[in-house]
Amino acid sequence: MSHFVFQGSSALTLDGKGRITVPARHREVLSATAAGQLTVTKHPHRCLLVFPRPAWESFREKLMTLPMGAEGWRRIFLGSAMDVEIDSGARVLIAPELRAWAGLEREVMLLGMGQRLELWDAAKLATHEDQVIEQGMPDALKDHVF
Repeated sequence: MSHFVFQGSSALTLDGKGRITVPARHREVLSATAAGQLTVTKHPHRCLLVFPRPAWESFREKLMTLPMGAEGWRRIFLGSAMDVEIDSGARVLIAPELRAWAGLEREVMLLGMGQRLELWDAAKLATHEDQVIEQGMPDALKDHVF
């Protein structure tokens, strides 16, 4: 798998069928690295993880090596994972079960997070970011120059 990094955010709208249009800036890398094949699953912050298939396969392999004490988390990630493909209109269908779990209705944000993307309800993301900022900067970041 070639090295790639997703970054930045895109404001998107779910269509009436529960699809999002993949932003043009991500289409080329998703086509080149995953042939348009993605896996969508739950994230503990009530958003969705969107992996190019090779990145998902790597994550899944790591999940399979976790001890039984992590079985509940393995169940959340693997049990809700759905394989999807980018269609000819550059859209991806987000399953109703996953949309409901993440509270996705219409206005959503797609965030680049390195080897994966996150799909958030726009209002929920704004609230989450406010909460993160209120907690203050962690020590690991305090000594970095910005």
